[in-house]
Amino acid sequence: MPETRRTGEGAFASSEAVFRMETARDGCCRGALFTRRRFVAASVLGLAGACASFLLPGCSTSKNIVVEEAESTPIDTKLTFFGFKYESINVAVIEDILRAYMDAHPNVSVSYEGIKSRPYYEALKKRLASGNGDDVFMVDHDTELLFEERGYLADLSDVRTIPLFSSLALSQMKAESSILYMPTSISAFGLYCNTDLLASHDVAVPRTIGAFESACETFLAAGLTPVVANNDISLKTLAIARGMAEVYAASDAERRIEALSDDPDALSAQLRPGLDLVERFVERGYVDAALALTTEKTADDLEQFATGRYPFMLTGAWASVRVHDMAPDLAYEVHPYPVLDGDPVLVVNVDTRVGVNANGTHVDAAKDFAAFFTEPSAIERFANSQCSFSPLEGNAAPDDEALKPLAGAFSSSVVIGSDDNVHLPVWGAARQGVVSLLEGSSAAVVQDQMRALLAEGAGEAR
Repeated sequence: MPETRRTGEGAFASSEAVFRMETARDGCCRGALFTRRRFVAASVLGLAGACASFLLPGCSTSKNIVVEEAESTPIDTKLTFFGFKYESINVAVIEDILRAYMDAHPNVSVSYEGIKSRPYYEALKKRLASGNGDDVFMVDHDTELLFEERGYLADLSDVRTIPLFSSLALSQMKAESSILYMPTSISAFGLYCNTDLLASHDVAVPRTIGAFESACETFLAAGLTPVVANNDISLKTLAIARGMAEVYAASDAERRIEALSDDPDALSAQLRPGLDLVERFVERGYVDAALALTTEKTADDLEQFATGRYPFMLTGAWASVRVHDMAPDLAYEVHPYPVLDGDPVLVVNVDTRVGVNANGTHVDAAKDFAAFFTEPSAIERFANSQCSFSPLEGNAAPDDEALKPLAGAFSSSVVIGSDDNVHLPVWGAARQGVVSLLEGSSAAVVQDQMRALLAEGAGEAR
């Protein structure tokens, strides 16, 4: 075995190892190219310098990999994997899965590149439209609708791990005639509650909309802004929870969802109570509208909540691990959304969806890698690392104690935020609608705006 040497604090590299960086097609610093069997972590400082030398923003992860030189097996297949998981806390398990796959397939190398979610989708569309798409990439509900029509997605119906998925995941994957993606997690969205701050103001964790609004009034009277909201998912998931809860709770839920599936008028009307709720939160000052417009998801919002000065935050459960790191002494729990007069509602998405480029040069190899990525030994670790539920049978809950209140609602009060059985781009339309509400538009105006956006999206998909 080659002699090792220290290359930075807490990091070692083989004396025969080399570090390889590539520049991405759209100007981002590509993550390390994983091409060999044995890996050693490189120093964060050293890799930051490597990225800086390109003078380019958006490195895919702060934790890259030093790769050992070839042993004996020649590489005859090079796969590229593009996604929106870009921070080291997200990428660590992806790295482990990639190196395990390459250990089992010595003739294959896989490189992963990740950038932030909204810029990611623009880059993904450009790559696929140009014919230079990656072999494997992540999609969401709205882009899947578009990509299906454009023939970008390979049929994954024959992938060996399909039977392992839960009924909830399969209800999404099989919404169309063929399976075009494989989910690697089920994300949940929740109300983060600063339990010490609530206790100091004699406020219980709210379970109904009345209790939630009463709590917000209590904190407003104390001079505190009640709710941290970002400019993306916070208020749109609140609106979807309120607007769609009765649909998913109905005994004929499948029929009702089908009736909304291709009808922009009906869907925007169904969401109107949720838009009214967000309008009320903005008007009453439960959220700081001006601040929310500039608050980035899983970044600025967490910094605000970590100060301990806010009683509530609306965002994804996946952010919990970051909150623990940012504020180790902050006592908090994450609960389902209290948006009804009765039980709270859990909003989930069957997501971090992996698709295969139907027009790629290594379709079969890419499908084999997708199967490996969704085997239980890989996917359970990945979902847990994302503080998400597993998409496999049993839907294992994440280990994080702060998220335990979400697990109880998972089997009883679930709304799917971007349902594959709804053939309209509700996820994107809801975000734009909520931005308009934060800018001062009324719920009536935003309902009309969403109707137009849903109709436009349906036209694009067709």
